[in-house]
Amino acid sequence: MGARKRNKAENNKETKKSLAIAKLNNCPTSPRKMRLVADLVRGENIYKALNVLRFNPKHASRNLEKLLLSAINNWEQKNDGEDPTEANLVVKEIFVDSARMLKRIQAAPQGRAHRIRKRSNHVTIVIDKG
Repeated sequence: MGARKRNKAENNKETKKSLAIAKLNNCPTSPRKMRLVADLVRGENIYKALNVLRFNPKHASRNLEKLLLSAINNWEQKNDGEDPTEANLVVKEIFVDSARMLKRIQAAPQGRAHRIRKRSNHVTIVIDKG
């Protein structure tokens, strides 16, 4: 490995030390519905984001709240039990990707059938010091 590549790898490793990542795979909610909730917390302080998710009536907010708590816990473990309230953590990135799609058949009039696509998604959340 060349010197430039090694230096770049070491810099990337240093920047990733303060990051904490949590990922939720195959969540049985459509990606569009999940993105509506994810957009509410992107760039927010983690405690404000938790409050927004806790009191949001959408079903997707429950899954995102659990995921955010998991990311906070990952950050605590990575930083040897440092207190997240003093660290001023922020939801740096949150993105929703589509996952597998279950294809089902629903009966329709005159002997026909319509295809139903039951969508699911993958959510990734990254928290960092703000």
